[in-house]
Amino acid sequence: MLIGLIINPVAGMGGSVGLKGTDGKEIFEEAKRRGAKPIAEARVRETLSHLPKIDGLRFLTASGDMGADLLTSLSLRFDIVHRPNGEPSSKDTRAACEKFLEKNVRLVVFGGGDGTARDVMDVIGEKVPIIGVPSGVKMHSAVFANTPQATASIMTKYLTEGLPLRKSEVMDIDEEAFREGHLSARLYGYVMTPYERGLIQPIKGDYEGESVEEEKESIASYVAEEMKRGVLYILGPGTTLEAVAKRVGVPKTLLGVDAVLDGKVVAVDATEQVLLELLRTYDKAKIFVTPIGAQGFILGRGNQQISAKVVRKVGLENLVVLAAPTKLKETRVLRVDTGDEELDRNLKGFRNVVVGFRLGTMVRVE
Repeated sequence: MLIGLIINPVAGMGGSVGLKGTDGKEIFEEAKRRGAKPIAEARVRETLSHLPKIDGLRFLTASGDMGADLLTSLSLRFDIVHRPNGEPSSKDTRAACEKFLEKNVRLVVFGGGDGTARDVMDVIGEKVPIIGVPSGVKMHSAVFANTPQATASIMTKYLTEGLPLRKSEVMDIDEEAFREGHLSARLYGYVMTPYERGLIQPIKGDYEGESVEEEKESIASYVAEEMKRGVLYILGPGTTLEAVAKRVGVPKTLLGVDAVLDGKVVAVDATEQVLLELLRTYDKAKIFVTPIGAQGFILGRGNQQISAKVVRKVGLENLVVLAAPTKLKETRVLRVDTGDEELDRNLKGFRNVVVGFRLGTMVRVE
């Protein structure tokens, strides 16, 4: 039973340092300059560590940090089908996928973000099922499992019991526009993914219109009224938090993380390190986040600057979720994927979500 495995070793590095992606050599070099650390291999390691022993399972992969190094460290059976000539790039992902098709793999598993999903789709298309280990920053495509553990569960069930296949969207995100605070997304194409409800993310939902804007204004009015002096407020990405900032009278980076103290911005488009430095100075803090529409993620998608370390420092009781009621109608559960299994477990259960002026509702975090 052959499984194709490919890791984009630079995927997700831009998240914690506020770069919102690592597409392109210049951005990758800037991520390293800011102290970004590779995360994709660790995410795939977590997936494979949760994979039970399956008779006859063998991986096909690329050499070095595109897969072979990890499989060697885990003592898993594999063959190398591609060797990059120099630093790994998107062309190496596509070359490896061509070999996967030649060898008739049953499933292709990749660690990366939307850019890697597009590279895989360019070769695989709908010929072989694909599943992504969420390792990027954006991940608006519907090919990713909710967490590395969920990826392992899908792989196990598909390989041993069988799962239905779903035609899933791969999205094309303009990363340069994303860094400038504009989300420009279009449908890039489709792939087939093994599907089990609750384990794989849907495409990001879009909720706009006058009623939604009024709901956001109601939430913003309540949050602004409740803000207290001497408390550091960390505002995650999204239009709901943009409405909060507007009500407070401060600027907001739509797709970044900002920090506000006493009605003034003290950090714009903050990185994880900047947030941790602020938290060493200010011992009272709150985090405001809003879920990604339909997907339901409140941590671990597009806001990796609010890392597990930041959440632990602030305290789980000071993590506040805001969501317009219209969004919640299509977002039945909330999800977290911080990369810290213990923290994710502690965050699970029912959590109050602010949905209006002095209004809240209990929503389950899975």
